[in-house]
Amino acid sequence: MTTALKETVGRYGIWSVGLRSEDPDRRAELAEAAAELEELGYGAVWLGGNSSAANAAPLIEATSRLTVGTSIQSIWQHEPDAAATAFAELESARPGRFLLGLGVSHAKRVEQYARPYSALVEHLDGLDAAGVPADRRLLAALGPKSLRLARDRAAGSIPYLVTPEHTAHAREILGEAPLLAPELGVVPETDPARARALAREFLGIYLPLPNYTNNFLRHGFTEDDLTDGGSDRLVDALFAWGDDTAIRAKIDTYFEAGADHIALQLINDEPRDALPMKAWRDLAAVLN
Repeated sequence: MTTALKETVGRYGIWSVGLRSEDPDRRAELAEAAAELEELGYGAVWLGGNSSAANAAPLIEATSRLTVGTSIQSIWQHEPDAAATAFAELESARPGRFLLGLGVSHAKRVEQYARPYSALVEHLDGLDAAGVPADRRLLAALGPKSLRLARDRAAGSIPYLVTPEHTAHAREILGEAPLLAPELGVVPETDPARARALAREFLGIYLPLPNYTNNFLRHGFTEDDLTDGGSDRLVDALFAWGDDTAIRAKIDTYFEAGADHIALQLINDEPRDALPMKAWRDLAAVLN
């Protein structure tokens, strides 16, 4: 099934907060965007934030083959039985089109946060009991224990804010079969100062979160790299920026490190919940 999954999602997807909007006035806009992303050749859309099957359903209904996944659904805010019911309803209506991406979020964002690894294991036990198949769920795994869990209890991993070096490490732990689909921020800006400024503005909401910073430290960065919005070294490792050639080359380093699929997140001066269609079109041209 994992081989089929890799073929289904293809090599490139779009990661977006805007596409998970619950504003009824934006429903038509979201449907049109999803349909165009499918036409542009993207194999999957990954819904940012604490997303759910309910957020995915309108995009699936508006397309014929696009895979839609949550990135991520918080285990603290969605009980296994409710998540399983939503999964089953969407699977019955549109078989094979939805992937349940799961994660433990962050202590600073979840009041009940405690023993996250054990809580994730218990959540997976609940999904098993409720009938959500392991090969239709993915884990936002960063550390070795979570990656092993993604290997053993899911179809693979959808790590966020990671370097090619982390991708190589994840592939080693996962083995060949599981899906490895890291997110990658793309800054379509050729001026180095401007590109890094946009990346640092984006990175600012993540640097206070130990799950990410501990992962950076595990992979060769130092505390100095985490100050003042992130060092040039950290920014350049985490983001694809520059002209089309540079962006494509950076994307390719993740495939060379072992990724099967890249979830591309456009970063520019628009609001995070915008739908940057022109940038998505331009990026599709670079990829194809």
